[in-house]
Amino acid sequence: MPLGARSASLAEVLDGLTREAAEELTERLGGADVRCYACGHRCLVREGKRGICKVRFNERGRLLVPAGYVAALACDPTEKKPFFHLLPGSDTLTFGMLGCDLHCSYCQNWLTSQALRDDAAGTAPRAVSAERLVEMAGECGARVVGSSYNEPLITAEWAAEVFKRAKESGFRTAFISNGNATPQVLDYLRPLTDCYKIDLKSMSDRAYRQLGGVVGNILETVRMVHERGFWEEIVTLVVPGFNDSEEELRSAAEFIASVSPDIPWHVTAFHRDYRMTENANTTAAQLVRACEIGRAAGLKFVYAGNLPGRVGRWENTYCPACGELLVERYGYQIRRMKLGPDGLCPACGERIPGVWS
Repeated sequence: MPLGARSASLAEVLDGLTREAAEELTERLGGADVRCYACGHRCLVREGKRGICKVRFNERGRLLVPAGYVAALACDPTEKKPFFHLLPGSDTLTFGMLGCDLHCSYCQNWLTSQALRDDAAGTAPRAVSAERLVEMAGECGARVVGSSYNEPLITAEWAAEVFKRAKESGFRTAFISNGNATPQVLDYLRPLTDCYKIDLKSMSDRAYRQLGGVVGNILETVRMVHERGFWEEIVTLVVPGFNDSEEELRSAAEFIASVSPDIPWHVTAFHRDYRMTENANTTAAQLVRACEIGRAAGLKFVYAGNLPGRVGRWENTYCPACGELLVERYGYQIRRMKLGPDGLCPACGERIPGVWS
């Protein structure tokens, strides 16, 4: 896809904020060609060309990748990511770069994710060091450092550099991702990354191909993340007319439960955004029904998001063994917290899966 004049200018700026890709994520082929393993596209990148993400490119046989900048930065509740079983009530310093390996028509972060595809998008990059980002996490009182806003898999080397500093300073680390991963990139990230959130956007390959992906890659990532011992939570944005049929929601819940019934599943409300403006906004009743489907499929922890105060019990965490209310929430606010650092239910002693300390 040719880049427009504005995007070309932005691309030139970004090309100056790069480093060589990690060897673990690069396969050198014949001549100057390389294959990239940062995401599930596994792009063959010929000399002078870019991968699907537009930000990883081949310069004379060297795969160059983003580093040393942020395009989005915020310190806000960890529940907003959303992680509900990761240090409830804590804050996460979240940084993002530019570019994505998908092109979702309803992306709520399109100004960063679609910056090199859409001339209406684009956020100026701001040079920053990994050390400074970790200092900022401390200054804002965060306990977690996370990578989000664009697709962090395509900027995995920068995330790893920041996370290494963060871990040395005692922070937990988190990836907020679309889940289009490879075994290579997950193995590369695992020593430095505690938690991994995946967007499971649909169970339909046809729907995923509209977004630029393949459903099988996402489902395999859900399995691989669990097998590698990341703390994993999954989000499905429920979009009326796109992925909200009872059959598809049940299929998603049953798949997650087959990997582990302990994985929290967040079903969140869609609102019209970017290029998807004809679909109806999700109602509270639709989210509650999705939660009921999730519980019926055997998931122990199902949550409804984006409609605080309108979804009843589905904002809270309950003990799956005795039903004790453990974490009471209103949106991103913690109203009551009964779990201690040991993660044990105070009523019956059941261990609640998650990261509590």
